[in-house]
Amino acid sequence: MRGLKITNRWIVVVGAILIQLALGAIYAWSVFTKLLTDGSGDYGFTATQTAWVFSLGLATFAVVMVFAGKWQAKSGPTIVSLTGGLVLGAGYVLGGFLGNTFIAQLLCIGLLGGAGIGFAYVVPIAVGVKWFPDKKGMITGLAVAGFGFGATIWVKLAGSWFGGLLNTSHVFGLPAVQSVFVIYGVTFAVMVILGSLVMVNPPEGYKPKGWTRPQRTETKAYGGIEFNSKQMLGTRQFYALWTVFVFSALAGLMVIYCIKLFGIDALERNGVINAGVITGTAMAWYAIFNGLGRIVWGTVSDKLGRRKSIIIMTFFQGIIMLMIYHLFIKFGITSGFIVAACVIGFNFGGNFALFPAITADFFGNKTVGRNYGWMFTAYGIAGIAGPQLAGYFKDSATASSGPVVWMTPFIISGVACITGGIIMIIVKPPKSNKQAQKKMENNNKQSAA
Repeated sequence: MRGLKITNRWIVVVGAILIQLALGAIYAWSVFTKLLTDGSGDYGFTATQTAWVFSLGLATFAVVMVFAGKWQAKSGPTIVSLTGGLVLGAGYVLGGFLGNTFIAQLLCIGLLGGAGIGFAYVVPIAVGVKWFPDKKGMITGLAVAGFGFGATIWVKLAGSWFGGLLNTSHVFGLPAVQSVFVIYGVTFAVMVILGSLVMVNPPEGYKPKGWTRPQRTETKAYGGIEFNSKQMLGTRQFYALWTVFVFSALAGLMVIYCIKLFGIDALERNGVINAGVITGTAMAWYAIFNGLGRIVWGTVSDKLGRRKSIIIMTFFQGIIMLMIYHLFIKFGITSGFIVAACVIGFNFGGNFALFPAITADFFGNKTVGRNYGWMFTAYGIAGIAGPQLAGYFKDSATASSGPVVWMTPFIISGVACITGGIIMIIVKPPKSNKQAQKKMENNNKQSAA
């Protein structure tokens, strides 16, 4: 299936943002956890169970991206993103009708919903890099910014806007959480299908007017030498970047999962009456800054360089994670809690602009659609480790433990981020792929002849 004919490359960006707004649904999961873990409510899930729904969604998302990257390289981006929208929508609609048990939500929201996101997510990145080789950092940031901003929309619509869908909607007589799943499922499918129509690769040999590719050096890479996935997986640079991605994403994904539970525990212990309102506000601002971080870090990296940007981002994130309990929570500074959420969201968002861009820099622009799926498996590992880390310590705590139980997972996440920054200091671009270089030289000779 082919999409619409594109005459202006910025139309692709509009479609990419529309798709990503829908895919950001997974980051709104915290808005449901309070009702799902209410022992006197409709579900009575444990914190670990709700973490598993979220974790399976993230892990499935990452694994499916590997296959989606290969598929879109063979069949084109339009059909792949369209499939993603249909699968995502079906997962949430089925989760609405069937999701009255943990297993049903795990399979519908976690497995099917995560698969839908995995199919659609890689397409705007791969298409965007091909249309914008001159602005890779900025365009990958814009292409995935909707993912962060979308979470804000879905959190606020469910929780507070227009009275909050969790408070006002009971479609088909379903309980509030399941009712919202049905509404969201239909909405997500429509948005992704519309965005898919403009997910079209540029013509062969396309380059922006007036742009010439910079020269590759020993410390800088610009995506001119193409590695296929097998060649990339044979480099030590891939595994170094992959490890840094795991460590950096761990912190943000843990906070996305637990910000509501953690915030209420900590703020109520300090005598804050409206802790639920404050944590809801923090969730929304986290999502907004998550989106902003993708754009800002991507744009900054076009000037500063991808490696330096990742080093700064991971160290910054690590310091904030180590400080959040002692500085912002132990002393009951409610505004500090919101500020910390914003900073963590901002840095976490940067991962999704910087890692696809550095994958293209190190291993090639044309193959980034296939290669980034493998890199993104790091996100799947972090998606299991981060929420499970928080859920484990929460469930193992006694009633008298209070918010101190959250200190350990925040320390672990902070140390992981700083370790990632240290690894990134050591990493250098891989040496030119001799096989790809020879092929490129032969093509150039044939063109000249």
